[in-house]
Amino acid sequence: MNEKEETASPQFPTYKGKPLVRCGDVLYYGSMTDKYVVRLQIKSKKKVKDLEVADKVAIQLMRTDRAVRNRKQIVKASEKNGLYLAMDLASIWLERALRDS
Repeated sequence: MNEKEETASPQFPTYKGKPLVRCGDVLYYGSMTDKYVVRLQIKSKKKVKDLEVADKVAIQLMRTDRAVRNRKQIVKASEKNGLYLAMDLASIWLERALRDS
């Protein structure tokens, strides 16, 4: 791989083949070039031994079209206990939205 290829496309961690980008307590699942992306916001955390883990997670399926107003971008919303359940639901929502669009 040459230097141009490395700087051209940043490598993000993936979940089920889709990019997963984190900024603080907010995660974005999916590609911004697709019609939809999922936003996961960690609302609360709990201590498990010495590790802090997500407790309540808000999930939003959103349109990526910038022409749509902010309030109309959100297609579905929910809240789950734990990041695993939230990611599982996010994966299903995103897969169905992209398949149906």
